Amino acid sequence: MTYKETTEWMFSRLPVYQLQGASAYKKDLGNTLLLAKHLGNPEKKIKAIHVAGTNGKGSVSSMLASILQEAGYKTGLYTSPHLKDFRERIKINGQDISEDFVMRFIAANKTFFEAQDLSFFEMTVGLAFDYFVEENVDIAIIETGLGGRLDSTNIITPLISVITNIGLDHTFFLGNTLTAIAGEKAGIIKPGIPTVVGEYTAETRSVFVNKAAEVDAPLYFASDEVLEDYESDLKGDYQHHNKKTVLKAIELLQPYFQVTTEHVNTGLLNVVRNTGLLGRWQQLHENPTVIADTAHNPHGLSSVMQQVQEQKYDTLRIVFGVVNDKDLSEILPLLPKNAVYYFTEPNISRKLDKNILQQSATEFNLKGNVYNSVAEAYDQAMADATHEDFIYIGGSTFVVAEIL
Repeated sequence: MTYKETTEWMFSRLPVYQLQGASAYKKDLGNTLLLAKHLGNPEKKIKAIHVAGTNGKGSVSSMLASILQEAGYKTGLYTSPHLKDFRERIKINGQDISEDFVMRFIAANKTFFEAQDLSFFEMTVGLAFDYFVEENVDIAIIETGLGGRLDSTNIITPLISVITNIGLDHTFFLGNTLTAIAGEKAGIIKPGIPTVVGEYTAETRSVFVNKAAEVDAPLYFASDEVLEDYESDLKGDYQHHNKKTVLKAIELLQPYFQVTTEHVNTGLLNVVRNTGLLGRWQQLHENPTVIADTAHNPHGLSSVMQQVQEQKYDTLRIVFGVVNDKDLSEILPLLPKNAVYYFTEPNISRKLDKNILQQSATEFNLKGNVYNSVAEAYDQAMADATHEDFIYIGGSTFVVAEIL
């Protein structure tokens, strides 16, 4: 199979959480453990940092990778979802995994995948671990896909575990309270392994404290510590918390890897260049200013919308679309009423119909027209805008992906 045929097989044949939702979520690690054994347990052959959390996982993972690259280490980076090309999920020193490796891995293991009915995410995790071992990385930054306790990445024993924050997202799978979700994320805390928690609330803090005590894992709350502030090329206001989380993790990593202040400084200033991270308060245009951001749940959107409101503009224009598992009563109240909306839908099966989105939005005094595609909505927003306007694109990772 060609690379295109290979990825089409991966997406069409196997359940994919991003496209189908609940049908792709498997509530045990049995298949992943079978795959790991089949591959010779590559997860046991790599040094890793494991990153979970509701928001900020991708930013924190990419910051860590960028700093370690600047320190001269061959650094693997596994994140999800991708925005443009599947290969974005698996990188070494900022370079996407090769098409050839993806094709060879699938061809060599396709019979096993089919026999075990492996999910897209399970086999992708296996691909990442196998690639990092073959390429002999010094360290790999591994981001969870969903939750933590039952996430396919949770077969590793990392040097450090990181939990960025807890918010209400994927409640169908993880629980509908912060305590329940924190319990799932805390599942990556391993016996004796230092764990860094970025942000917490009173109710989530106790979950982490109890889990860490249960497995005798050293626990650190980055937000409680006084750490030097650094500039970064990731400009979202929410990155302040992510940077503190990263700095504490780097501090704990020192017994294993030598990282200087200069490495931290240059790493944080060059995250996009070093890792290719996209869609985090990413400016796409000037005059009018156009910002795209992948924030898609109440915790993330609340922070981003606050930053939007702080911008200077004549008219605020928002291109907005979501997927169908979002609780609109939690999201729509966060959006500014003083904006012109361009309601649309991403081109995936899990999209929320644009007309339903518009109807719900009117109940919260959010006014705007409906557009058949993200591109159409964006083109109209640009046509309507003056040089002094501000255009925000978001609501879903998939909306941003179509613009990029």
